[in-house]
Amino acid sequence: VFTGVIFVVVESVLLAFIVRYRRGRRARTAEGPQIHGSSRLEVAWTIGPVVILGVIATVIFFKLPGIANAPAASASNQTTITVEGRQFYWMFHYPNGAISMGTMVAPAGEVVHENIVSADDDVNHSWWVPELGGKMDAIPGQTNTTWFQAPVGSYVARCAELCGIQHAHMTATVKVVPRAQYEQFIDTRKAEATSIAVGKEEYDEVCASCHRLDTNYVGPALGKNPLLQSEKDLVTILRQGTGDMPAVASDWTDDQITALVAYTKTLKGTHDQ
Repeated sequence: VFTGVIFVVVESVLLAFIVRYRRGRRARTAEGPQIHGSSRLEVAWTIGPVVILGVIATVIFFKLPGIANAPAASASNQTTITVEGRQFYWMFHYPNGAISMGTMVAPAGEVVHENIVSADDDVNHSWWVPELGGKMDAIPGQTNTTWFQAPVGSYVARCAELCGIQHAHMTATVKVVPRAQYEQFIDTRKAEATSIAVGKEEYDEVCASCHRLDTNYVGPALGKNPLLQSEKDLVTILRQGTGDMPAVASDWTDDQITALVAYTKTLKGTHDQ
């Protein structure tokens, strides 16, 4: 509304001046009428914008605490999830120690506090779920906090900070479900931390962002690479990186590594994946 009104006023005055003070039939060499400034007008167009900006600032400072600060909630109606940005995937840590990648599961209608971080050996990322709030930077060595409260549904998340070659593919999903379903998910995920299903999620979200089985992609094809069948070699490259490949799992838990190794041993490299 403010910008629309200002645009109309400014452009209308501009057009009026163009018509009113046009050269018309006056010779090009003839000097136009000398118009001296109006103190009243100058004071008005100085005070006017100050008043407008003051109103905007007042509204912002009045509303900002309600946006930045999470509403009060009982312990049973809130939870905290750590969002960790890595090259090039999102990892989510839940209160009971459960971990997921690519998809955050959160309780509906409750205050969800988010601790936004990036691994110490990683780069800057930016967590952004457009439907749930603004962008929040994930910076190595620093924890930023935000929150949301949402109804049941799926919401697209993305990295809003250029973080490397696969930045554009660094997306995720926030899946908001009823409280009972959320608790069932984190309990099951904790109990099955070393399962092949978890390993497949890790492979799909982490390894497959740069590799395919039978064709070269950002990185070399993995299908016929003995690395997939050697737990020792796989752990070394995951935790330490090599060449252009970052240490994508430098601080993964042993359970996470076990799950990924269990899944990679099922890959035969017979089709592109």
